[in-house]
Amino acid sequence: MSYLEPMEGEDSLGVNELTNQEIDRYSRHLLLPQVGLGGQSRLKASKVLIIGAGGLGAPAALYLAAAGVGRLGLVDFDTVEASNLQRQIIHATKDVDRPKVASAKDKLKALNPLIEVDTYSVKLSSRNAEKIFSDYDLIVDGTDNYPTRYLINDVCVFQKKPNVYASIFQFEGQASVFGALNGPCYRCLYPSPPPPGLVPSCGEGGVMGVLPGVMGAIQAAEAIKIIVKGAEGLIGRLLLFDAWSMRFNEVRLEKDPQCPVCGQSPTITEPIDYEKFCGLREKVDDMAQPIEASVLKKRLDSGDDLQIIDIREPHERSLYPFKWAKAMPFGQLVRRIDELKPNQDLVFICKIGQRSLFAIRALRQAGYQGPMYNLHNGLTAWAKLVGDPPPPY
Repeated sequence: MSYLEPMEGEDSLGVNELTNQEIDRYSRHLLLPQVGLGGQSRLKASKVLIIGAGGLGAPAALYLAAAGVGRLGLVDFDTVEASNLQRQIIHATKDVDRPKVASAKDKLKALNPLIEVDTYSVKLSSRNAEKIFSDYDLIVDGTDNYPTRYLINDVCVFQKKPNVYASIFQFEGQASVFGALNGPCYRCLYPSPPPPGLVPSCGEGGVMGVLPGVMGAIQAAEAIKIIVKGAEGLIGRLLLFDAWSMRFNEVRLEKDPQCPVCGQSPTITEPIDYEKFCGLREKVDDMAQPIEASVLKKRLDSGDDLQIIDIREPHERSLYPFKWAKAMPFGQLVRRIDELKPNQDLVFICKIGQRSLFAIRALRQAGYQGPMYNLHNGLTAWAKLVGDPPPPY
């Protein structure tokens, strides 16, 4: 049973007239009894918003455009980088430095000129999400951070819209459909986010290039089934995929009656400060001072007695070693606190200077009192200073 209301322009039979051109283009759908003329007409009348024009959003958008979704919306405030091209198949080398939504729109219109594509080159936030979502029937979550995932979930519940979710990490992906009237939401699965810095981003932890293609295609399939009033699919199920072992598993999900958003007595009824909720607004200014790569190099050249701690994982250090540092992966820091010297300046390094901030926070919370510094912009800045290529991951 579908939980989408009849779409604008749909007649009493649930069928909009298709042109001869559309019948020719979508003929393989029309041959499927589960889709047919009525289902394809619903696709033509549907309006789908995709958050993120990156690894997940790229394949999802391409397949939904090819399927004949009448109106696609794309939200992304980022520009295309060369490192995106390993997996974000909607962009090409010539698109580097272009806004992702502009690059994606060009590809989608070239693939299917019969559809409409709206672009929003903005950062999705509590201030604009409700307005943007209000124009669409279904939301596809292709984001890579926890604050935006919780924001998408909550607004979808408020507006009673399906949230087709997926996430990826290294070789593993997961997917589900949240926001169904009788199904769980994202908060039912994850009531609270992980501690800041615990889960590295793709830019720090890496990702197998084809993984978001698989998961984004699954999102597109789920969206199509919802629109054509097909099977309930992943409502109440979390699909788990391991690309390295090539195995699929699934976990049953239950609606939490105590959920603060979709439960019996919700306490969250409008968007909140999601960065604060995810612990990203805690001040670290009083915990650590930034140190520029040029300053660190001068201190090393002058023979200053520094503790330099490399919190990256072993495979990262092998790709870009930093010979002056002691290896102490992020997850080991607190239990190895006795190896640190509170009377000596302590400098933390990682790839881009983000995980090291969270490492400093974790040590302060564990009671470490010594002076701590964070290499500003991490080893990426160091490589630029000394004339090396940036860390190749």
